[in-house]
Amino acid sequence: MHPALSVIFFTTLSGAGYGLIAWTALTVAVLAMRGGLSPALQPMQLWGLGLGLLLSTLGLLCSLAHLGRPARAWRALGQWRSSWLSREGVLAVATPLPVLAVVAVLLRLPPEAAHSPLLAGLGLLAALLAVATVACTAMIYASLRPIPAWRHPVVLPVYLLFALITGFALQLVLAAVLLRGQDLSGLLQVLALLGAVLAAVKWLYWRDLDAAPAPAAPGAAVGLPGRDVRVFERPHSEENFITREMAFQLARRHASLLRLAVAGGLVALPLLALLLVRADWLPTPAAAGLAAAGLLAGAFVERWLFFAQARHVVTAYY
Repeated sequence: MHPALSVIFFTTLSGAGYGLIAWTALTVAVLAMRGGLSPALQPMQLWGLGLGLLLSTLGLLCSLAHLGRPARAWRALGQWRSSWLSREGVLAVATPLPVLAVVAVLLRLPPEAAHSPLLAGLGLLAALLAVATVACTAMIYASLRPIPAWRHPVVLPVYLLFALITGFALQLVLAAVLLRGQDLSGLLQVLALLGAVLAAVKWLYWRDLDAAPAPAAPGAAVGLPGRDVRVFERPHSEENFITREMAFQLARRHASLLRLAVAGGLVALPLLALLLVRADWLPTPAAAGLAAAGLLAGAFVERWLFFAQARHVVTAYY
């Protein structure tokens, strides 16, 4: 399919934003339940929730740019019983409410407070809604039967992993900037390991994608399965929406290079950041920023490939 930049920015930015919200809200909830709230951690928590809301909102605004009539997008919210797109919209509207409530409670808590059941409940709710929103985004694509590449069982886990890993990387950047003097090399190591796991899962997906047969034979595309059908004339004399949006050719050589770029962003740059920190050649904030930049760049390229290499069954006819 044609990889629209608006959708790629949407899935990348919103995924990172919701991942950051999930990690930050979960951290707040755990600390509130265990009586470990601390004024020293409050700036990082507030920045994490605020940046997560900003990125997720920017991503949703990018998705509106892909619509023919953005002013009518609100009508999709009423189909939540049957549409993953509608469910995503409902959750995207609902998620900021507990997030803002967590921010309000954090700001109103007395400095000596170490335990808050209300804050714990709101934090868990915000984290669950953020993860559920990303899951709905993934299911928008995973539920489309005419595109076999998106029906692969790892599509949903990969979307969740990208959101959680990029969100974790952004939280690590905030910790490195706001909590000076802390040794974060262990967290960088965890980040590099998670990136390697995600890269391995993506390579399995690409392996299956390369081995998969054509989505449909020309005979099946015109309602004659099992017949040898040859299209002797184009269905349309000019380009139309189907040929523009549903058909896109990507050379195998270019796809291989882009896959290596994804692996480099997910694995090589976080590993490089870890090695530079341990060798005292790079300060921790810069290393965390390098790792986060690599993961976000890898996510962006992976999203482009996700759309560019998906073949709609209608292309067998066109």
